[in-house]
Amino acid sequence: MDVSESVLLLAEDNADHAELVLRCLEAQPIRHRVVHLSDGEAALAYLTRRPPFADPAAAPTPRLVLLDLRLPKVDGLDVLRAIKASPDLRAIPVVILTTSAADRDVVGAYAAHANSYLVKPLDADRLGRMLRDVGRYWLGWNRLPEGASGGREPPE
Repeated sequence: MDVSESVLLLAEDNADHAELVLRCLEAQPIRHRVVHLSDGEAALAYLTRRPPFADPAAAPTPRLVLLDLRLPKVDGLDVLRAIKASPDLRAIPVVILTTSAADRDVVGAYAAHANSYLVKPLDADRLGRMLRDVGRYWLGWNRLPEGASGGREPPE
């Protein structure tokens, strides 16, 4: 992997939603690679470098996590809590990307220290614009502490 390339972890169990998100993210002007995992257990294994993700070169720390709330095996809120409880992971921004606009879900996500909460628009064009802005902000403009997963120059 090119060192100037950011890694984005997408934890999404719905294959159609994941495909749409991946297509929208392909248009990002910022160099990145998306790692898509379809359940919370795999996301935690990746983040904590447990098999099959034990090799740091093959499973680099993501610069951003896009996390669905309703994941099989381990729920998205439990993944979020584990990330924010870990001294090694807590600085990684976690953006909840879900279909739920329920107030209890929004409150629960922020109580567990989500960095942002986004409800997926039903319209593909609106989703594309949202993800363009998300990528530009979190992968381009946002600064992370040294060692969290690297800083980048803002986009032109």
